Amino acid sequence: MKSCKQTPGKLSGAVSLPPKWLAMYEEFITKNASAVSQVESALRSLTYIIPGRFRDTEVASESIHSGVQLLSVYHDSLLAKAAARLPAAQRPHPTPHNRYTRFWSQNSPTYKRIALMLQMIQYTELLWEMAAKRKGEKMRWRVIVLLEAVKAICRLLLLRLTNSRPLLSPPLPQREFDPSTLEENSGSILEETESPPNEKIDDAGWAMPRTGLSMPSLPDSSDISSYLLSKVLTADDIKPPKALLHRVTGKGEVAECLYILRPVIYALAMQYWSGKNKRSWRPWLIGLSIEYGARQLAKKDFQERLAGGLRGLTGLEREELRRRGWGMGWWLMRGAFYDSITRAWIHALAGKLRGKLLLDIIGGVLEDYEFLWNEYYFSTATL
Repeated sequence: MKSCKQTPGKLSGAVSLPPKWLAMYEEFITKNASAVSQVESALRSLTYIIPGRFRDTEVASESIHSGVQLLSVYHDSLLAKAAARLPAAQRPHPTPHNRYTRFWSQNSPTYKRIALMLQMIQYTELLWEMAAKRKGEKMRWRVIVLLEAVKAICRLLLLRLTNSRPLLSPPLPQREFDPSTLEENSGSILEETESPPNEKIDDAGWAMPRTGLSMPSLPDSSDISSYLLSKVLTADDIKPPKALLHRVTGKGEVAECLYILRPVIYALAMQYWSGKNKRSWRPWLIGLSIEYGARQLAKKDFQERLAGGLRGLTGLEREELRRRGWGMGWWLMRGAFYDSITRAWIHALAGKLRGKLLLDIIGGVLEDYEFLWNEYYFSTATL
């Protein structure tokens, strides 16, 4: 029962619930994983549709969204524990991201606590901004700068704890398997000790008489190719988790620190110039220059230091570099560029879609989200 309380689930530590209730809740989530995932997705979709339609309820809508995201973190930990109890043949194959983040979460309690804190701030930052905005613009910008500073400190600590390895987003393992697979096998785990040795155990396979271990059932004849492909090991699959990301030194470490500190510098610039000239291009140019410079510096460091240059990157490093590259697209939705250029594009696009079957819905959603993009800093934050 201790393990139940120590999952990111440290969310549950803040709530004093009897251990029996927590055990019942864990069993319910495990046995109904698909339904729980569908409910979470439905609630998220609902909060995506509401913004802009009822402007007095944006705080309530964001509260629901933040609550669902935080609860999902706890559910992820419960489902990960249940998946770990499955026979080896039935366990979902972990992605490189999950292997890496799980390694640090399991081997460094400090990493896990800081990563959980960072993720909780990211899930609630827009809600904090909405609440602060009701106290005035000065309070709003103080809260924004404070949250960005706390997040930057967390990331710098994670950089230190991982021995100067680039940060991944998100920093914790994610739910990356089909919940229905867990439901199909969860019952067999409980029945293994009760079933006769030679009795077939549902879809989990046959129990061997001497060891009690279950042998996996054969794949469907129509699905043999995909089954075999799922068993093929790649170079990243056989690497130790720590080797999935190279350590950064020198210019690479400077680049990573610049990338981490960019949101703080940009928020401070926005706070400073918001009281003087809200349409000033300076904060936007400063923020974009820092992020682009950090990206180019990191790529140059990899090019010089790794054998083969950028071709020597691991799959996980390429994936993270690609994610950061796509993230730079959000600069089109920020600051002076949005006010001067992007907003006009959105108005023109929404106008063209208006009155057309189905496309009118897309135009309506764009106009509704314009309210968030206009009013809130964290609505376009990517870090």
